[in-house]
Amino acid sequence: MRQFLVSITKEDDFFIARCPELNVTSQGESLEEAEKNIKEAIELYIESFGVDDLPQKVSKPYITFVEVAHA
Repeated sequence: MRQFLVSITKEDDFFIARCPELNVTSQGESLEEAEKNIKEAIELYIESFGVDDLPQKVSKPYITFVEVAHA
């Protein structure tokens, strides 16, 4: 079993789930559905491409917001 970094953001009426390590994206009408769907998408990716071609595990990221002035 392996963990993958996933970010989920609310965009309009959907939650968009992204796994940047694999460049996989999915969505759902709820946070729970988006998480379920991205897990399924990651599993399908691994089934299609195999475990040998998976990228190296990334370290735990530091995520923050930054504020910038409008140009």
